[in-house]
Amino acid sequence: MSTQSQCQRFRIGYALAPKKGQSLIQPSLLTKASERGIDLIPIDPIKPLVEQGPFDCIVHKLYGPDWTRQLQQFSSQNPNVPIIDSPDSIERLHNRISMLEVVTQLKLHFDNEKFGVPNQVVVSEMKSLTSIEDLKLTFPVIAKPLVADGSVKSHQMYLIFDSQGLESMTAPFVLQEFVNHGGFIFKVYVAGMNVKCVKRKSLPDISEEKLKSLKGFLPFSRISNLIDNDKKVHDDGKKNSQGDEVDLESVEMPSQSFLCELARGMREALGLNLFNFDVMRDARDSNRYLIIDVNYFPGYAKMPGYESIMTDFFLQVLNKSAVGVTE
Repeated sequence: MSTQSQCQRFRIGYALAPKKGQSLIQPSLLTKASERGIDLIPIDPIKPLVEQGPFDCIVHKLYGPDWTRQLQQFSSQNPNVPIIDSPDSIERLHNRISMLEVVTQLKLHFDNEKFGVPNQVVVSEMKSLTSIEDLKLTFPVIAKPLVADGSVKSHQMYLIFDSQGLESMTAPFVLQEFVNHGGFIFKVYVAGMNVKCVKRKSLPDISEEKLKSLKGFLPFSRISNLIDNDKKVHDDGKKNSQGDEVDLESVEMPSQSFLCELARGMREALGLNLFNFDVMRDARDSNRYLIIDVNYFPGYAKMPGYESIMTDFFLQVLNKSAVGVTE
């Protein structure tokens, strides 16, 4: 049952795993939200959702058929209470092919920037894999699990340098072309209409000459968390394609208008309000951007000033301006 007509304050229920809740629901966020008339109320996933509340909105990052059933039951009894976000829409991000298909389908046009996704292909079984050329890819390539459900296994990836390294993989997996991108990526956080971009170090560029000396594969867990592993690729530290050390302070951000429009298109196409996406700038063309990953409900607390961003988003939902929220 909605409390909006009963008082000036709003109650937003949140259902998060313990670690996620500790990260996001910090005293600073509770204070900022309270100052704007919002009370953040923890939801007990063990108890029936319909017996909790009342809520003006629910935000969640829990999975499984029982939780989905609880959300459906709650929504049927409280059709005017927004649920952020739809489990069906979230599910699309659990597959590394379907998560990026939306990018290729966007009908957005910019004066200068171009956007897309790296070439990629699903390897369903190893016996059908003949050569990298048959897949219309060239080494190096990145192997990623097909399933992206947030588990430790789903983050285990490999940078593959040759056929021997490729033959060491276990199907199914996604092979994605490796694009030199200067040793940094942009992480774009989306919370409704709020868009925040941060810079992160990434895999170093690999020259054709360097590739000749690299054999097999290199395991890593996250493309933006390779401070140690990259020294196995470049024995002279983190370098870009010109051999210079990467200085994030000097990296120019993409234009905010470009990122906001791209985020808006993805938000509407995905039917999601809370996500981030990783973007790399092609080292061969500074106006070409490639989206390589999309994650649901990321670690917003890592952003400076996240309390204001999240509170603004909550107010957007309560004012019915979020995706999937209608009057």
